[in-house]
Amino acid sequence: MQALLSLSVAVFAGLMLSRLAKKVQLPAVTAYLVAGILVGPYGLGALGIKGLGFVSMDDIKSYSILSDVALGFIAFAIGNEFRLKTLKHTGKQATIIGIFQAVVATLLVDAALIGVHFCMPDVLPLESAIVLGAVASATAPAATLMVVRQYKAKGPLTDLLLPIVALDDAVGLILFAVSFGIAKALIAGHVDILSVVLEPVLEVALSLLLGFVMGLLFTFFERFFHSRSKRIAMSVTFVLLTVALSMVSFEIAGVKIAFSSLLVCMMLGTVFCNMCDFSEELMDRVDRWAAPLLVLFFVISGAELELGVFKDYAVVLIGVIYILTRSLGKYTGAALSAKATKCDKNIVKYLGITLFPQAGVALGMAIKAEALGEIGIIVRNITLFSVLIYELVGPFLTKISLQKAGEITPEGRKSARQPKPAE
Repeated sequence: MQALLSLSVAVFAGLMLSRLAKKVQLPAVTAYLVAGILVGPYGLGALGIKGLGFVSMDDIKSYSILSDVALGFIAFAIGNEFRLKTLKHTGKQATIIGIFQAVVATLLVDAALIGVHFCMPDVLPLESAIVLGAVASATAPAATLMVVRQYKAKGPLTDLLLPIVALDDAVGLILFAVSFGIAKALIAGHVDILSVVLEPVLEVALSLLLGFVMGLLFTFFERFFHSRSKRIAMSVTFVLLTVALSMVSFEIAGVKIAFSSLLVCMMLGTVFCNMCDFSEELMDRVDRWAAPLLVLFFVISGAELELGVFKDYAVVLIGVIYILTRSLGKYTGAALSAKATKCDKNIVKYLGITLFPQAGVALGMAIKAEALGEIGIIVRNITLFSVLIYELVGPFLTKISLQKAGEITPEGRKSARQPKPAE
């Protein structure tokens, strides 16, 4: 009962706060995140009344399965942006920009934080600086997708943005694995080629392969049904199954085999949308079905934001440097590569800003970095601080950029309670 009460309070708080956010022209995503803070351990949860909110971080982690499923649906929806007919026009540009901006962000953050290390070696170890550079490459697909959907953004910038955000995760995983391997080598005194080169490449390749196979099976079984309700049920089944399979990990001859659920579910959506002739309508219906789950995902994400990091002045200082250099890297990397690939001037000017949001993937990297001990804890705390800032500010900046690019058009007042016009 307490779990159901907590979830209902979370969704209710998110929805009600989104009405206030609309009054001040803030994205609904920001409202959901703030609602999460209000019902989390630093808000209502601090009262210790179970059912009224999330009373602790451990309490929030007990709902992690919901976040995993929500990310699966988000990735599945992003896969819809990889339709071959669209990629013929934007595929080359998206690939070049996606790789270049991630690498530039990593290099700039590495350079800045290694400089901080030499100035304050007792505060920021070299290994932490190197790992944080790789964390900087990651972008949050969830927040970006929600802003695009809420405001029905359409245009050249939007067409490029979602594929780049998806590609960014694959590039980020490789950059992180390499940086993580280098950090371990500095600690241990020897280089492990398996962890630096082979394992990240295998993770990306096997994730795409698993998603491809699941996409083929999904397309095959979907054709046995003709009613919309059963097709939606089959779609939900395959997203859940794909998320579950992507959580499997094991070792073969000392090589760790793991999957990225985001990449697997993106490939699932990509294969399905290119092979099934009724995929567009069905994916739209699945998005509507998953809407309450996504609200819950962002509220839980807000509740997970660690406000306690503000107590450590060193974390705040390094976090500010990290945020500024990462933002500069994303902006300049996107602008330079967009200009080199002859993109529209609005893309050159605003694309980098839409890549600022950072959340789930970066946090996943930070959690993995905890295996480095004290060095990893520093990475986690700085990542938590940056995610807190980016999650609250990033969606708003994405909205402003899309507006400036002319891809969000103001809509007239609409109400679901309005009577239908007479036929």
